[in-house]
Amino acid sequence: MHSTDHTLVTDLLTVLKVPFTQDYTRQRFEGMPFKTLFGVSQLLKEYGVESKGYQLEDKAELPKLSVPFIAQTQGGVVIVTKINNDSVAYLTQGVSETIPFNEFEDISTGVVLLPSVQTGAKEPDYSKHLTTVIINTSKKVLLWLLAGLLTAYLIVIHDLWHYWSFWGLLAVDCFGIWLTYMLVQKSLSIKSHVADKVCGVLQEGGCDSILKTSASSFFGIFSWSEVGFTYFGVSLLAMLISPATIHWLSLINICCLPFTIWSISYQKFVAKHWCTLCVCVQASLWLQFICYLLGGWMKPVFPLDLGFFALSATFVMVLLALNKVLPHFSKQDS
Repeated sequence: MHSTDHTLVTDLLTVLKVPFTQDYTRQRFEGMPFKTLFGVSQLLKEYGVESKGYQLEDKAELPKLSVPFIAQTQGGVVIVTKINNDSVAYLTQGVSETIPFNEFEDISTGVVLLPSVQTGAKEPDYSKHLTTVIINTSKKVLLWLLAGLLTAYLIVIHDLWHYWSFWGLLAVDCFGIWLTYMLVQKSLSIKSHVADKVCGVLQEGGCDSILKTSASSFFGIFSWSEVGFTYFGVSLLAMLISPATIHWLSLINICCLPFTIWSISYQKFVAKHWCTLCVCVQASLWLQFICYLLGGWMKPVFPLDLGFFALSATFVMVLLALNKVLPHFSKQDS
């Protein structure tokens, strides 16, 4: 898991059209002890990109420089991609922004780094690294392809494709897994641009604020993100592998609904922050309830038999395993 897909060096190499691989270049950049412009210039040399640094006494000279170039501002370092006397377009953390030149002039320190691409410029051992990228990508594609084929097989042999409610449950489970995966990332302090964008829908920084509270975990033992990821993951697999458990799944879903009311109330009245991901998870649980109810999957469940306890044990077992494994990802990322 990576902290971000964009660094100053990867963005610059992209603009310069110098061949490179994301993982290697990101690791080289993040491994720099001091991320200064001098350090960046030394790293660029490895890629066949020479660079020279200047301190402009008159910032009105900025439009005369050849783009792209790195410029130091009061808010950090950016990559200027277009500049004239009217406006400045630049990249910061992979995001393109444009501001009036006079505003950029005010925030600029006048320190710039001008890159020059040499003939044959590319990442060291680029072919080797690219081969690794292709192999890893192929493995991911194969994994998703096999998962899709297995899912289709299970749907057909269990004759589930006839039921609209099944498709609804399948969609909600997949959506829930995606949401809770992003919550797990956030609980482990793993940066994700997608998660950040989703979290900012209701309130900027709301998810981070909620996840820092004591209410984000079950008595400090399991984080609710772990519980949610386990819930949707096991629900999906149980429904596909053993459709006979669907009525038990509906019972477990009903048991989860009071938690949704508590969660929304806590965010509104206690924390006074809105976690978009959390709200979406609560909505998913109610969508599941509607699918179970209208699909006719809710059947008399009492007295409870061994099937229910076996399914419950599966949830607990997966949750315990997940709780044991996830901290290792956090340590590797730190």
